[in-house]
Amino acid sequence: MSIKPYLHEVKYYETDKMGVTHHSNYIRFMEEARIDWMDQLGYGFDRMEAEGIVSPVVGVSCNYKKTTTFKDVIEISVKVKQLSEVKLIIAYEMRVEGRLVCTGETVHCFFDGGRPAVIAERFPALYAAMKETLA
Repeated sequence: MSIKPYLHEVKYYETDKMGVTHHSNYIRFMEEARIDWMDQLGYGFDRMEAEGIVSPVVGVSCNYKKTTTFKDVIEISVKVKQLSEVKLIIAYEMRVEGRLVCTGETVHCFFDGGRPAVIAERFPALYAAMKETLA
């Protein structure tokens, strides 16, 4: 399965007084990219939640390499770093014109009706699609 990178153009309000993208926004950019990635897999969060599954973020990390500024277009690649039946770690690479500006990770678990869910059993096709994107 070929997953296209997510593109985010930095908005003026996302920059700080120094004219660079405020560090907190990169976490939002990862979420935007993750939602797009799930949609491309055919299992958007709206579908999962309608079927009773939620996937909260239980950990996040972000490593800043270069600054970005207003109007920069950040290309965000999303890949599965680690996948088990109940836990997912997603890796992100953010680039502007080919240069690496940020890397990050989010850690997720899955719940069905407030109880831990085994994603491989509950959504076997989604689990298989995620496995295809392992880094």
